[in-house]
Amino acid sequence: MLIIFGGLPGSGKTTTARALAARMEGVYVRVDTIEQAIRRSDVLKGEVGPAGYVVAYSVAEDNLSLGRTVVADSVNSIQITRDAWLDVARRCNVPAVEIEVICSDKAEHRRRAETRPTDIEGLVKPTWQETVAREYDDWGGRAIVVDTAARGVDEIVAELVVQLRRYELRDM
Repeated sequence: MLIIFGGLPGSGKTTTARALAARMEGVYVRVDTIEQAIRRSDVLKGEVGPAGYVVAYSVAEDNLSLGRTVVADSVNSIQITRDAWLDVARRCNVPAVEIEVICSDKAEHRRRAETRPTDIEGLVKPTWQETVAREYDDWGGRAIVVDTAARGVDEIVAELVVQLRRYELRDM
């Protein structure tokens, strides 16, 4: 199964995706990590454009073809990247589940975005203004929406595991 996370920076997306991958013993693929590695390679210093996503799609596809569950973590803010993730699942003939992570408490979201430390060496986190000004396409109701404003990660992950198991059974 390909589990495709998306959401604005500071929403709790990475915390949730990482915890779900650990709980499901899945392969965790994070676009921020890939993009920063590309920058550190001295090949690209500035904006890496779609390179990080393209690499992530390939890494996910390799692992899906081995029968592994893959948890993909990226902002995934535009339809073209979401469709590309779905294409990866189609090529591997596995189910895909999209999960949009939001933080409905705007003050809490801003606090997180402005105070969270970076966990990737050299990665510069976007400012709050950059976060809210980001192009962000509507998911069209096709994603599971997870609100991290009032619930802890353990509770959210436990609920997602139940939902994902139901999804797997439905697609069999």
